[in-house]
Amino acid sequence: MAFTPLHDRVLVRRVESDEKTAGGLIIPESAKEKPAEGLVVAVGAGAKDDDGDRIAMDVKEGDKILFGKWSGTEITVDGEELLIMKEADIMGILS
Repeated sequence: MAFTPLHDRVLVRRVESDEKTAGGLIIPESAKEKPAEGLVVAVGAGAKDDDGDRIAMDVKEGDKILFGKWSGTEITVDGEELLIMKEADIMGILS
């Protein structure tokens, strides 16, 4: 990959949601919302505090995360659509 996020930014690949509801109804493409789950592809080195020391990132490559509906900026890297967002936009890590 030819992209490395800076500071406290995270590069995320969206995880596609199911095409059926729990009751078995098929959801058409036009009714689907963009998923708010993703897989961390790359992380920056972390932000710096007032003394210039790095603040460690809470997420790492490979983590499955939950983020806000309007979080991040869509970018295209190597022909793939990804999101770049600040670590603060991430709500939690899914296990």
